[in-house]
Amino acid sequence: MSDALQKIEQLRQQAMQDLPAATDAAGLEQFRIRYLGSHGAVKDLMDLIKQAPADQKKQVGQRANQVKQEVTQAFESRKVQLAQQQQTEAMAVDVTEPGRRPQIGNIHILTKVIGELTDLFARMGFAVASGPEVEDEFHNFVALNIPEHHPARDPLDNFYLAPAPEPAGQSQQLLLRTQTSTVQIRVMQSQRPPIRVVIPGRVYRPDTVDQTHLFQFHQLEALVVDRHVTLVDLKSTIMQFVHAYFGPQTQARFRPSFFPFTEPSGEVDVYFEDRQRWIELGGCGMVHPNVLKACNIDPEEYSGWAFGFGIERIAMRRYGIGDIRLFVENDVRFLRQF
Repeated sequence: MSDALQKIEQLRQQAMQDLPAATDAAGLEQFRIRYLGSHGAVKDLMDLIKQAPADQKKQVGQRANQVKQEVTQAFESRKVQLAQQQQTEAMAVDVTEPGRRPQIGNIHILTKVIGELTDLFARMGFAVASGPEVEDEFHNFVALNIPEHHPARDPLDNFYLAPAPEPAGQSQQLLLRTQTSTVQIRVMQSQRPPIRVVIPGRVYRPDTVDQTHLFQFHQLEALVVDRHVTLVDLKSTIMQFVHAYFGPQTQARFRPSFFPFTEPSGEVDVYFEDRQRWIELGGCGMVHPNVLKACNIDPEEYSGWAFGFGIERIAMRRYGIGDIRLFVENDVRFLRQF
């Protein structure tokens, strides 16, 4: 074998020995520069053709091209092999590594509080009722003894929708209900006394949003209608609820108030120890005789009481939450606390 062919063979063997040592992208790049680069060893083989005798130039050129193709193919195969190996390692699971605790969601605090309240009142003998959030004027105003020109019916204080057609050709304005008292009417229309229900649900009022007000919030309504129901029954039930839910030492007070659908009427406040102030939970009172009449219940035979408390404010008092807006901001840091 001529010296030129011997040098070509030595280069081929050296390249094939060095290639397995390239175990990553950096090693492959170094191999490429050394052997296949513009100034690499394989490129230099072309100089041997010039140095070979005339009768061997063809043989040396052919062998140099064969070695170039062989080294290039080996390099490309090694490149693919390393890429597949890295992909396999990336997909592999090391069973000895500590596991990652999965992020598990939980029930929203308001849903949790609603469940707590309904369970508490269920133990006191109350059934749970519900009704539509889109209401007509009869259930939201007329049946609740709210006259046509009452300020509570002002368009600025309600979310009015399209009119609701009626068989007689007349129409009633639809609106998002402003209170869960609408369900009281539906219950009294469909069920004869004795009635003992609680009604949790969303209500809508265009209030200015601040620490204690939202334009969409939740109420817990309670209604009792039976013979010989008195204001004492109302107050004792509310105090029983306050002490059972907030603790036996919780302070609550009743203030006289006015609502068209109750007479007499009052409002209930609970003292917030952490904020050192009284916070209103909602209104209450004896069901107005006109409301009973609108539902075809004889006020001479039956009487009743009702209250409507803000569920967000109950949750704020129970869990020490200082801003009602936190319930709807969906901040995971807040929601994970409950």
